Formats: sequence, structure tokens, C-alpha cells
Amino acid sequence: MENEFENTHIEETQTTNETTNVQMDNNSQPMDQQPRKRTCKCCGNPMRCLVIVNIVLLIGLIVLYIFHFTGVGTHSKVNTNAKAPVVGQNGTLKIAYVNSDSLIAKYQYAQDLEAELKAYKESQERNYQQQMANFQNDYQKLQTEYQEYLKTGDQLTLTQQKAKEKEFENRKNQLEQRAAKMQGLEGELTMKIQEKVATENERMLNAIFAFIREYNEANQQFDVILRKTMNDSPTLYVNPGMDITDEIINGLNEEYKNIKKQ
Repeated sequence: MENEFENTHIEETQTTNETTNVQMDNNSQPMDQQPRKRTCKCCGNPMRCLVIVNIVLLIGLIVLYIFHFTGVGTHSKVNTNAKAPVVGQNGTLKIAYVNSDSLIAKYQYAQDLEAELKAYKESQERNYQQQMANFQNDYQKLQTEYQEYLKTGDQLTLTQQKAKEKEFENRKNQLEQRAAKMQGLEGELTMKIQEKVATENERMLNAIFAFIREYNEANQQFDVILRKTMNDSPTLYVNPGMDITDEIINGLNEEYKNIKKQ
């Protein structure tokens, strides 16, 4: 190392002397100027610096290769906007669940509502069928009377024939209007039944949700109450100790019993 520092010092001295003693020709251009030797400012050895730079570049290429082909650092799952987990005030989350299938099957109001909606549907369908039967009877009666007129109409006066034909024409027009109405009546009936069912079911569900909310506030005060069903439940397993279905059903039935007494 000492020899390298001495050589560097000598080279710098010689370069300074040569620059001072430069001779100029008639055009004031250097004639003997020697190229200045460059030295590395960091360690004084250009070859050593070149080797270090090459090593750094090689390491950088290796890192880029790893990132590119392994995906490291390019698809981070860290989300700075992710919401923090919900935790209860005491550090634990109190969770319960209600089996909605059992609730609907054992809730007396739900059973009575199902029977009421079924009776309503059957009543509307009977009304439609009766109207359809009346229409068919009136149509068949018109057909029969018209066929009879064709057979015996020649026995009537011309005035009577014109009056009878006018009567048939009016009855025919009325039946056509009823036929058009009957075609739309079936669709209206179906929509009417669906709206009735949807309205009553929504009313019942809102009442159930309100009861569970008030019941929870007055008793366990769970942080979360889940709905578990057989067909579309998002949970695969829930601890049976978290099931509060029976006490909710008992409370709902007691409330419904008191309401029916009023």
C-alpha cells in the first residue's frame, strides 16, 4: 500500500511539471503535451475501482432477475387502507348465531302467515277461474243462440232479423272485450299475489330483526349475531355453544301470543 501511494504522488508531480513546461509552436498550439494520467479519487487504483463497480452491477442484475422471475416485491399483499379487525371493548368479540330454518319452522307467526298467504292465493285463483268459467259460458250461449237464429231466422220479419243481428253483434263485441281483459287478468293476478307475499314476508322479517336487536340489548349484548341456514350459509361450522335459536324462538312466540290476545 505504501508503494502505491508513493507511485501516485510521483505521477502527480511529474504531470504538474510537464504541464508547466509545455512548449508552444508558431500557432500557440502545444507540441509536446503528454496525456494526463487519471487516478481514482477513492482508492488511487483505477483497476480496483473497475472490479468493484462490475461486482456491484452483477449483484444488481442478480437481484433484478430474482424479482422478475419470482415475483418478489412486485405483488405485495400489504394494503395500507385495509380496515382493522373489529374487536369488542374487552378485547374479545362476542358472537352468536340463529338458525333461520328452525326459526321459520317453529315461529307461530311465520306458520300462520304462510297459511294466510296460501289461502289468499287460492282465493284469488278461484276468483279468476270463476270469471273464466262465466266467460266461457256466455261465449258458448252466444254461439248456440246464433246457430239457432241461422236455422229459424227466416221466419222473422226483416225488422226483427235486423234487430236480432244487432243484438248478436253487441254481445259479440262485449265478449271480445272481456276476452282481452281475461288475458291480462292472469298476469295481474300473479303479480298481485307475489306483491302480497313479498310485503308480508318483509314485514315479518323486519319484526324478527327488531326483536333480536332489542332482545340482545336487554340480555347478552353480543357484538355479532349471524344467520345460519342449511342452503346458503357462509359458515361451514359454528360452535353449538353460540346457538341462541331456541331462546329467540321462545321470545318471538311469547310476543306473538300476547299480541293475539289483544
